[in-house]
Amino acid sequence: MTLSIRSLGLATGLSLITTLATTLATTLATTLAMTMPSQADTRITYKSAKSSSSYYQMGVQIAEAMKAASNGAIIVTVEESQGSVQNVMEVKARGADYVFTTPPSLVSLAQDGKAMFEGKESRKFDNIRALFPIPSLTMHFVMSKKSGTVDYAGLAGKKLLLGKGSFGAREGAKYIKLFGLEGKVDIADAEISNAVAALKNGQIDGFVTAGSWPAPNVIEAAASTPVVLLSMDGHEVAETKRTRMVIPGGTYVGQPDDVQTTSLPVVAYTTTDMDDDTAYLLTKTFWSQVETMGQTASWWKGVDDRLMANILGEIHPGAVRFYKEVGFPIDKNQD
Repeated sequence: MTLSIRSLGLATGLSLITTLATTLATTLATTLAMTMPSQADTRITYKSAKSSSSYYQMGVQIAEAMKAASNGAIIVTVEESQGSVQNVMEVKARGADYVFTTPPSLVSLAQDGKAMFEGKESRKFDNIRALFPIPSLTMHFVMSKKSGTVDYAGLAGKKLLLGKGSFGAREGAKYIKLFGLEGKVDIADAEISNAVAALKNGQIDGFVTAGSWPAPNVIEAAASTPVVLLSMDGHEVAETKRTRMVIPGGTYVGQPDDVQTTSLPVVAYTTTDMDDDTAYLLTKTFWSQVETMGQTASWWKGVDDRLMANILGEIHPGAVRFYKEVGFPIDKNQD
């Protein structure tokens, strides 16, 4: 039997239509809520480094810490990258949820259209803003104890593996030249991935690597054969024009004393497309978890408010709000 408004009466018919409409709307809303992510969630893409690197591992740790500290309200997806230049370049095509890591010096080059960014300029580079510092790229000159090398002058006549194409390889070659050792060091033609085995087998006297301390390949080398980490004096650090870094004694097996070396700061960035509240939340949550992350990964133990000085250029206004709340040092050029 077919019912009509006329057979039911006008008032009853309208009431039935209203009830059906309300039921349909409720059902639709419930279905959408079940199939779509909560709008209260903060979803972030974190562009890091190669999946085999310590910086990718850091990204995973940050993602896990953010999720745990926010009870699942902050979801960070870590993406592999071929390097910091790629991370900066992708600013052109990314949106408000994009966070990436890079040395501050590369941001400056991008904004000025220099070096690898010449001819690839973008106005979006001017919108890059810092969130928080992460462990620095730290230079390690690792020598076998058998080689008898205890300082940089002692590299003369030794066989050294620098690797190819990486920051560590370029920086190592630069230091050899700076310290008057060009042509006096035998450079091994091999990838840095072969360094530990080559050192253990006596095929090389040492290798150069850059990574946050403790670096996995240095840990492996020190565990497999007696090694010495070369320490720079103040003059040598100044010659490099890099940031001074001290690797605490005891970080590696057989290294009881502090090692003075150099580093390249690394920072997590976003752009002004990210709203202030999200930047504030990410920054606050990161700093609340640094100590906890340091309990499982030692490289976080070197991250504190002193690294704020390594941030060149402007910090995101949302992050600035947090730093002012807790009294972190903010330079006038960062605000």
